[in-house]
Amino acid sequence: MKKEVLGSCPVCESELKVTELSCKRCGTKISGDFELCKFCRLDKEQKYFAEMFIKNRGNIKEIEKELGISYPTVRRLLDEVIEALGYKEEAKKSQVDQSSILEKLSKGEISSEKALQLLNGEE
Repeated sequence: MKKEVLGSCPVCESELKVTELSCKRCGTKISGDFELCKFCRLDKEQKYFAEMFIKNRGNIKEIEKELGISYPTVRRLLDEVIEALGYKEEAKKSQVDQSSILEKLSKGEISSEKALQLLNGEE
């Protein structure tokens, strides 16, 4: 079973750094302070979700169907991946937008159809 590089410390959850690379074939070793790619920051579940998102070309209805989850769950998982990749502002903006849409819906300012359109990014 292939082991993946950990992106965060299992003790304190801080970002990990790679300090040595080695070649399996010739044994060459390179020491230094290397950054991990952004996707290494994702946990196993987030990587799986990102893979499904890409596989389904971002089609939320297909992701819902394949994973057997609801629209709000897809959005929540996507926001978690966005934040884990270091784009906190986009995730926060999306959460604020969702909250304001749901608030308008609860106040009767918009219909449920309009709320669904807005939540799906349709104008």
